[in-house]
Amino acid sequence: MNDLSTKEFVMDTKEMELETLCQEIRERACTGEFDHQAYVSQDIIDKLKQLGVYRALVPKRFGGNEWSPKQFCELIEQLSKADGSVGWVASFGMSPAYLGSLPEATLEQLYKDSPDIVFAGGIFPPQPAEITDDGVVVCGRWKFSSGCMGADIVGVGISPRKDNEAQGLPRMAVMPAKKAKIEMTWDTVGLKGTGSHDLVVEDVLVAKDWTFVRGEPSKLPEPFFKYPSLSLATQVLTVVGIGVAAAALEEFQKLAPGKSSITGGAEIASRPVTQYEFAQAEGEFKAARVWFYDTMQIVWNEVIAGRTPTPEQISDMRLSCTHVARVCARVTRKMQMLAGMTAIYTHNPFSRFVNDTNVVTQHAFMGDATLQNAGLVSFGMKPTPGYL
Repeated sequence: MNDLSTKEFVMDTKEMELETLCQEIRERACTGEFDHQAYVSQDIIDKLKQLGVYRALVPKRFGGNEWSPKQFCELIEQLSKADGSVGWVASFGMSPAYLGSLPEATLEQLYKDSPDIVFAGGIFPPQPAEITDDGVVVCGRWKFSSGCMGADIVGVGISPRKDNEAQGLPRMAVMPAKKAKIEMTWDTVGLKGTGSHDLVVEDVLVAKDWTFVRGEPSKLPEPFFKYPSLSLATQVLTVVGIGVAAAALEEFQKLAPGKSSITGGAEIASRPVTQYEFAQAEGEFKAARVWFYDTMQIVWNEVIAGRTPTPEQISDMRLSCTHVARVCARVTRKMQMLAGMTAIYTHNPFSRFVNDTNVVTQHAFMGDATLQNAGLVSFGMKPTPGYL
């Protein structure tokens, strides 16, 4: 094989692996496996590693693939079409955006054996941490630690203190997952399989070079580390809703031509109101999805060209996330309504689609404050800190 055909073979093989894995995830999600146990099974996490999810954004010099943000989000979208919870857990393969703020020597140690490191974090509220000569002593509880059941390392939010005085900005302390206890508190209406349980840490000493300021610009030279990290953290979660909504549309397309009313009415696909409603929902979904990816590519092009993205460009990324997340929730609900009474049962896929996309809209990154901040930027005013 020449170089081109070798690359095509590798790509085709990876695409086949992804499709095979997605089919397995879809089948197991339909049985309620991930929802019932409240976490994604370890063998699926291992297969996500093999697929390259967790090395996708790691620099090549550390053994990673160094993908673009858009490439990564497209992968998470495909996994989310199979199951929203799996897509959500996989989305934390964006961890280099956080971990890239660690000292380079720490990263070399972290990735020395493999770039396939699974990271989970509980950030808020930052807990007081005592500063010692050897590091910081971490103690506390953190909620919403998605994917913690399958993590190799965890990060928790701390507010270092010395002589009872806070020392600088809140930080994250990174430690082996085995040093944290997991309390299985995750019992929700949607995205049940994400396993976003509580992390509990009791007097663990973390060296200072294993801590970093969350959101602090990385000193690493790769283009990825010039991409707005908080925007990426929003995008990788938003795209879960995109994948789930795409699954809902496809599921309805399969259902509608063969489903008739028990009262003897025409099959769903033959009803003019269904045709109208489906076309309208599909159009809204496709338009919102395209804008989401367009804003991402515009900013990435700026980064690759060595320019700093403008506040307006970054704000468009944030606004497109909130917009498409809400469109996806409306679309899945519309598909459930059009599917009729069978779609109201707890274990019907449309019920899961609706619940999962609604949970995405509840995340703080997609809240109403995003709309207010986007409006401020549009009027040439300063948004609240942390928006951009």
